[in-house]
Amino acid sequence: MSSGDVRRRGSDDPGPDGAGAIVLLVEDDDGDALLVEELLKDAGVELELLRARTLAEASATLARSRIDCLLLDLGLPDAAGLDVVEQLAHFAERTATPPALVVLTGHTGVDQGVQAVAAGADDYLIKGETDAHLLGRSLRYALQRRHSVAQQRALFRSEIRAAETARLERALLPKPLVQDAKVSVMVGYLPGGGGLLGGDFFDTVERPDGSVLSVIGDVAGHGPDEAALGATLRTAWRTLVMTDTAPDRVMPQLERVLRTERPRPETFVTLCQVVVSPERDGVDVYLAGHLPPMLLTGPVGAVVCDVLPPTGRGRALGIPVEGGWRRQHVALDGPFAVLLYTDGLIEAEVGHDTGLGVQLPARHGVPRLGSSGLHALVQDELDRDGIEGVVERVLRRVRDLHGGPLNDDAAMLIVGWTGRDNAILGARSSTLADSAEWARS
Repeated sequence: MSSGDVRRRGSDDPGPDGAGAIVLLVEDDDGDALLVEELLKDAGVELELLRARTLAEASATLARSRIDCLLLDLGLPDAAGLDVVEQLAHFAERTATPPALVVLTGHTGVDQGVQAVAAGADDYLIKGETDAHLLGRSLRYALQRRHSVAQQRALFRSEIRAAETARLERALLPKPLVQDAKVSVMVGYLPGGGGLLGGDFFDTVERPDGSVLSVIGDVAGHGPDEAALGATLRTAWRTLVMTDTAPDRVMPQLERVLRTERPRPETFVTLCQVVVSPERDGVDVYLAGHLPPMLLTGPVGAVVCDVLPPTGRGRALGIPVEGGWRRQHVALDGPFAVLLYTDGLIEAEVGHDTGLGVQLPARHGVPRLGSSGLHALVQDELDRDGIEGVVERVLRRVRDLHGGPLNDDAAMLIVGWTGRDNAILGARSSTLADSAEWARS
């Protein structure tokens, strides 16, 4: 135990018995201070004892140092009585980890001690009636009580963050606005990075003329700022589509929103927009630095997956270089679907043989699924169980190959048409893949 210089605020917490605690004795009387120091020595608690003689000195120490417990005399040169407790308790609550507070009073009646506890103290002791055992027990009790309060606060903050995270994730998983019963819309979102939010977003809207527009995008970066920006861009995209903005004008307008709303000037967004024609005889693809979609064609039970060549890919949104975005038209006949996805899927690390029969890329010696692996995996799932539920099956399988939550979040969207000469209705599904829920399944 020492009364030397004040230590800077650290990260080591005292043990459950008070060992390692930093105690600030606020006492102007040298004799009383020496008595408290001797009692603490006799109590056998391994701690560091610091000293402040005034309320101002105690407040300054709290502002710059980690203090686990205050031992407070109610008669100080610059404050007295309950005013000392109220001021220090108020100041302590503004610190990162509020310390315990034990009052030392010279009054033998219980009234002042009870009032001190009501004002924010954890306990009170009467000078002249306190021995080493009582002081040590009070100190340990106060420290343990404040430790429990800190844990409850941390749990509450964690629950609030989880609720806000879920709310933002739901904003990234909107309900498609599609009336045509023969149009399929299947979407899924898999948080990565141990459940941290990313900026993947997607949406689908059918216009009054019968055209169906879909988008998938990826904000560079990871965290709440990127997630909020992704939700903003998705809302802006839906607004532009619903106000009949021409498809080739959507991305320039989105870039204007991005430049206004992004948290940092270097933030950029990759994006893929697909427009299904009202006649269902073709799709237009717009790529802004994004991965090209896959095309699924053929009758139910014999669907073939092909990767569309990115012949019309333009720059990512927000990149300060010349160049725009041009339409890539794909003529179609019969049932089809277009699969859009973000790079969280192809960046999945694969630690064992996938059984897909394709050569996988590697980074720093670690195999990754890559575009070829994802293409083979999608085809394998289509061959096994068809197109219904394929989004959730692919997300789950990629996660299993990775061995747990992905490093980055991943999104997938499939929009398609079941064909003209049949009564098959389009599939509709929405998967928000929670890591904890999937770990139990």
